[in-house]
Amino acid sequence: MWTSTLNSGGPTEECPFPTMPQPTDWLLRHSVVMCLLLHSLVLMTFCFHHAATTCSNRCYCSESETGGKTVRCSNLQLTEIPLDIPNDTQRIYLDFNLLTSVPTNAFGGLSHLVELDISHNELTQLEPGAFRGLGPSLQFLDLSSNKLVNFNPEAFDGLRAYANLTNNPWHCDCNLQMAMPRVDLEPVSLTGIVCQTSDPEEIGVEGHSFLLKPDIDLCVVMKKTTDVAMLVVMFGWFTMVISYLVYYVRANQEDARRHLEYLKSLPSRQGRSEESSTISTVV
Repeated sequence: MWTSTLNSGGPTEECPFPTMPQPTDWLLRHSVVMCLLLHSLVLMTFCFHHAATTCSNRCYCSESETGGKTVRCSNLQLTEIPLDIPNDTQRIYLDFNLLTSVPTNAFGGLSHLVELDISHNELTQLEPGAFRGLGPSLQFLDLSSNKLVNFNPEAFDGLRAYANLTNNPWHCDCNLQMAMPRVDLEPVSLTGIVCQTSDPEEIGVEGHSFLLKPDIDLCVVMKKTTDVAMLVVMFGWFTMVISYLVYYVRANQEDARRHLEYLKSLPSRQGRSEESSTISTVV
């Protein structure tokens, strides 16, 4: 309480003014408040850090000596790429699962990723921008032993990594030949594209790495088709022009015939002049 008692042999009186708190009490109260605030701040920091670096569900995580995280999700029967991969992950192993596609921005936010293994899955499609954002950091990409048939250069946009593309049923055609110069992958990566099928079939690349067959032109059929189409179009235009000329000549001939008949139906000049001479003589 803020009252004090005077014992001088008389009655007890209350002090009209409150006494000042002791310095120790003031320091104690403020120390408790500061301690609680500091504790709350540490707890919030820990929660945010845990949310950003916790391991993905069902996967096994480990820390390397340099502090980078490795996430192993191998052989878990996964059908979709996990969305809760920690942002500080450097290596991801998704091999031996049931993944069928890699959607756009599937690894967005993983700016420290160095190695990505998606081998031995059921991949048939790599959507445009599938590995977007990994260009500056990614060094190795394993897509071997999947079911990739068509090569989509937009999926590898910005990547300069080495990619393992072996053991896929690649279909080699003009589209693949036109797509190869548009990617920035390590050149040796493209040697892993071995043609299981080709268009045209008789071109002679089945069972061989297309990159190691530099003299083969898969666009020759398309070029021939284009040439034939151009010839057909030119022949069509030529036929139209000839038809128009024939029609024009025939129409003019008919008009000329009608005009000639009209002229023949008129009195001749000679008849007119004889008639004029007769009238003059009579006069």
